[in-house]
Amino acid sequence: MTERAPVLSVRGLSVRFLMPGGRRVAAVTDAHFDVAAGECLALIGESGCGKSVLASALLGLLPGNAQTAGAAQLGDLDLLATDERTFARTVRGRLVGLVPQSPAAHLTPVRTIRSQLEETVAELTGVRGRAALRKAAEAAAGRAAFPVDHLDHHPHELSGGLAQRAATALALVGDAPLLLADEPTTGLDRDLVDRTVDELRRHVDNTADGEGRALLMITHDLAAAERVADRIAVMYAGRIVELTDAADFFGAPGPRHPYGRGLLDALPDRAFAPIPGLPPELGALPGGCAFAARCDRATDACAVLPPLTGMVACHHPHAALPEAADRA
Repeated sequence: MTERAPVLSVRGLSVRFLMPGGRRVAAVTDAHFDVAAGECLALIGESGCGKSVLASALLGLLPGNAQTAGAAQLGDLDLLATDERTFARTVRGRLVGLVPQSPAAHLTPVRTIRSQLEETVAELTGVRGRAALRKAAEAAAGRAAFPVDHLDHHPHELSGGLAQRAATALALVGDAPLLLADEPTTGLDRDLVDRTVDELRRHVDNTADGEGRALLMITHDLAAAERVADRIAVMYAGRIVELTDAADFFGAPGPRHPYGRGLLDALPDRAFAPIPGLPPELGALPGGCAFAARCDRATDACAVLPPLTGMVACHHPHAALPEAADRA
C-alpha cells in the first residue's frame, strides 16, 4: 500500500505453548506483516484465533511456557529477542503504548486514576510541578474522553467503559512510535467507540515532531476497523490468512479469503449469516487449511496447507479486481 518505512516489521512470528504431557499449542504461526509510519493496521478474527497472543509476544508479556520464533523489528530492536529489563525501561510506554484488552488488570487498584496518570506523565514526558502535572493529567484524560470528575476515583469505582477509557488515556501519554490497541472498544457504546478509535487514529496522523507513528489495532469490531484502518490483516487459527487494503476489504472486491467474507456476511447490516461450525482447537490443528471444514469452497486441494500468496492464503480465493491485484 505504501513505500513509507515500517515502524514495525514482523517476519515469521510464531508462538507455541508447551503444555503438560508435552502437548504444544500453536497459538500464532508464521505471521508476516509491516505497519508503516502513518498507518493503522487492523488485525481481525474470532476470539481465540491468536490475536492477543501476538500482541503479548510483541510486548514481552508471554507466560513462561511460551516459545517464540521469528523476528519483530521496531527500530533497532528485535522485540522477540529483547530482555525484560529493556522492555521495562525502554519499550513499554516509550516505544510501544498499550491499550490493554482487560484494563482492570492493568490499573493499580489502590491508587486513583489521577495519581496513575500524573505518574505516567512525569515518567514519560518530564513534566514537573504539582500544578503542571495536574493540568497535564487532565489533558491526557480528555484525549480518551475520560471525565475529569472521575479522576479521583479508584479503578474498582469505575464501570468497564470508564476503565477502558482510563487505560487508553495512559497508553496515549508517551506518544509512542507504535500504539498497540488490543480490543480498545470493549465496554463502550457506539458513540464512545467512534470517539476512541478516532483518537487512536489522531495519534498516527498528528505527528508534531516529524517522526512517524503507527497503530496496530486488534479488534473484533469490524465497524471500528472500517472507520480508521488503512489495511486489514485477517487471522484464523493462529495464521494470517489475508492482508489487504481496508477499502478493498470493506468495499469492492471485498475479502478474497472465504473466512474474511464470512466475517462480513455475519454482520447485521449485511447478510446476517453466521459462519457455520467452530474454529479448530489450536492444539489440534489439521494438516491442511484450518478453515476447510467450515468452507463451502473447499476441495481435496485444501488438505494441503495453502501459502500466503498474493496476500491471501487460500487454494480457492475469491477473485480480486485488477487494480486491487496490482496493489497487492
